[in-house]
Amino acid sequence: MHQDHRDINRDLPVFATDPLAGAGLPLWLPDGAVIRDELQRLARDLARADGCVGVYSPVLGKRALFERSGHWAKFSDDMFPPMALGGDELVLRPANCPHHALIYASQQRSYRELPIRLNELAAMFRAERSGVLSGLTRVRQINLDDTHVFCRPDQVAAEAARALRSALRAQEILGLPVGYVRLSRRDDSPVYLGSREQWEAAEAALGAAAEAAGLADRGLRLVDAPGEAAFYGPKLDLQVRDGRGHEESIATVQLDFNQPERFDLTYQAADGTRPRVVMIHRGTVGSMERVTAALLEHYQGRLPLWLAPVQVCVLPVGPQHDAAARRVVDGLIAAGLRARGETAGSVGARVRASRQRRDHLIAVLGDAELAGDRIQVTDVAGGFRGSVPAADLIALLGRAYENRMPRVTWAPA
Repeated sequence: MHQDHRDINRDLPVFATDPLAGAGLPLWLPDGAVIRDELQRLARDLARADGCVGVYSPVLGKRALFERSGHWAKFSDDMFPPMALGGDELVLRPANCPHHALIYASQQRSYRELPIRLNELAAMFRAERSGVLSGLTRVRQINLDDTHVFCRPDQVAAEAARALRSALRAQEILGLPVGYVRLSRRDDSPVYLGSREQWEAAEAALGAAAEAAGLADRGLRLVDAPGEAAFYGPKLDLQVRDGRGHEESIATVQLDFNQPERFDLTYQAADGTRPRVVMIHRGTVGSMERVTAALLEHYQGRLPLWLAPVQVCVLPVGPQHDAAARRVVDGLIAAGLRARGETAGSVGARVRASRQRRDHLIAVLGDAELAGDRIQVTDVAGGFRGSVPAADLIALLGRAYENRMPRVTWAPA
């Protein structure tokens, strides 16, 4: 039976809620913090590989900032009310892009510097109504892996292709199957900003980017979707389906005509003029909350080794095996792996508890294992159960963890 991530959370405690914290504001428990830390590390690694540079920006801004960006006019009903302070009205941000626009505008830029890619894994806030809040999928604080690219018009297709490849690579590493890529374009509605010529050029650039990213080679379709664009520009969305058949966007590449216009974001061109940049929003891993929920449901809580909160649970059979089990746990921890030892209760009860918690591996030490300097390992997800030389265990797991392998490759017993 396919379980919802909220049901899985009862066995693998990832998050908690409390009325004092407030609805839609989950508390990340230690196991959840491990998952989130690993996702954030993946996001940083992918951003660094793409030449992104890290920045930090405040979660608050003046109401005037969001009026200038256009968010206040479009989304004020979904934003938290302003807080009066010292004659100013401060607002919890609904998006990170206005602050990144200010960072870009903080100094003069030359055409030779572009593209500039600003990355931040940061919090944003949405005043979701209580009736739609649900676990980690609909929350009031979203922690998003967010990059904004500032580039010349002639760089748009290449930058969008780079962003799309990284988003597809992220989903490949996570093991989340992408159903298709959607090209979200404008329709004849008057809500869209920018000229029709801008839109046609931008949509063509995104189509070229999808082709350059090799969708066909990956077995993915590019689906045309008029009327699905954001008001500020067209986008490429990675669409996935959850276990209940619901479809959603898990990562996106969006072009933006709005922010460069509103913040007058320019660069000095070779001829001395100051044209405006094109801004690209790129989400690679996605929001920590939504991705964690998707992973829990896709793997039904039994996460790949690199994501598992407990990678190895070591069970000594009797008290005479405790010291050896402790040495194994200490060795795994010293190698940077997440291990725990369990001694309370019968071996059978401890095995059942470990399975219920979705520990990735269960390692048992008894007389036979000590005599042969081996460890009896059960890899539930990988379908392996066998005796492994103690000296090999750390090397095998370390390699799988470092390379974010989907499963451990076990040597013959």
